[in-house]
Amino acid sequence: MTDVVIRDLVGMTEFLAAETLQSDVWGPGDKVDPADLMMVIVAEGGLAAGAFRAGRMLGYVFAFPTRDRRVQHSHRLATHPEARGLGLGLALKWYQRDWCLARGIAHVRWTFDPLRHVNASLNIARLGGTAATYHPDYYGEMPGINQGVPSDRLLVDWHLNAAGVRRRAAGQALRADTASLRVPVARDFARLLVDDQAQALVLRLDLRATLMQRFAEGYRITGYDLQAHAYILKR
Repeated sequence: MTDVVIRDLVGMTEFLAAETLQSDVWGPGDKVDPADLMMVIVAEGGLAAGAFRAGRMLGYVFAFPTRDRRVQHSHRLATHPEARGLGLGLALKWYQRDWCLARGIAHVRWTFDPLRHVNASLNIARLGGTAATYHPDYYGEMPGINQGVPSDRLLVDWHLNAAGVRRRAAGQALRADTASLRVPVARDFARLLVDDQAQALVLRLDLRATLMQRFAEGYRITGYDLQAHAYILKR
């Protein structure tokens, strides 16, 4: 990735490019974050950064302040389909961590679909995020790639100075987690949404019931097993 530059977005042209990127990733039916809104939020202390190759935006991250100045909400992370496999999502999140720490922000939150392996892999396994909050049908009915099932989301807590996050940021290997409580997820939920929405709905409701029950019992997601496609929970 030596030819990729990650930096803050500058000027309306680049915010408009972020609009286009969102449509490329989530489909034309999905509502994009408008360029003018992103620009204003950045002016008020938010973050919008892009990954550029030869001047073309291939990925971006967008986040904004919360009521607690030490906490940021990360709203969007997108990588162009042509750039999948380059590790841009991970690189953008590490850029976000550095950006936040330089401004006294030590906690970042965001939501993701708990049934999508690629997101769990990034957010939990590779970044070291944790989760203990489940939002059923968070956004209501959604179009585009999310169409067909309730928009359930996990809320990720990314504590930027946590030991596990620091070790991952430094590229250090982590000891295998031997926790016995694991909750498996579908191996190809995106395909099921297209081919078998009835089965996708069953998986959605089953995982919702399981995770909400475990969270009520005091468990927290602390890891994700990449081989088994399963969340690791501890109390």
